[in-house]
Amino acid sequence: MIKDIKTALLLFLILAVMTGLIYPLTMTGIGQVVFPHQANGSLIHQHGRVVGSSLIGQYFREPQYFWSRPSATSPVPYNGAGSSASNLGPNNPALAQHVAARIKALKAADPAEKGPVPVDLVTSSASGLDPDISIAAALYQVPRVAQTGGISIVTLHRLIRENTTEPLLGFIGEPVVNVVKLNLALHARYVTAPVATRSLTKEPPS
Repeated sequence: MIKDIKTALLLFLILAVMTGLIYPLTMTGIGQVVFPHQANGSLIHQHGRVVGSSLIGQYFREPQYFWSRPSATSPVPYNGAGSSASNLGPNNPALAQHVAARIKALKAADPAEKGPVPVDLVTSSASGLDPDISIAAALYQVPRVAQTGGISIVTLHRLIRENTTEPLLGFIGEPVVNVVKLNLALHARYVTAPVATRSLTKEPPS
């Protein structure tokens, strides 16, 4: 009996050291050496300070910026510490009401746009933190951003292309546009342009 207990304790200690110490430190070291940017949160730096992460969306509602897809996190949109979805099913009347309200807001912001609203602009992602939108969702907003921001449509199309991520291995998934990076590129242009802007890192209204 005592011999079995000693064997069990020894195995426990060995496994605890291997899985609780050696393995995490090894993976952390490999991550820092091979993928340091991703391992540290894919942070976006600008002028010597962190302004966001390419993995987490941000709340935008100024008409001269591209808008992200809705976020269901609380107490504020895109709360990285509280990832969550709306959990509203397709037959839930509340979902239809939310979608209708979002479509109305988009149409009000750009009444000249008569085309159908891309679905990702009116529905939240499963995490509530998705930083990307479809190319169709980005192109839908080009007329509004061009008019209010004073930037040509040709330039906006180029910025969209520059901030588009192609499918993994060329065929897994769909191409997506990172809204945070795209708006940072816009913000850099607005700094010297006569357009009223606020900091991209300012907290959204609760």
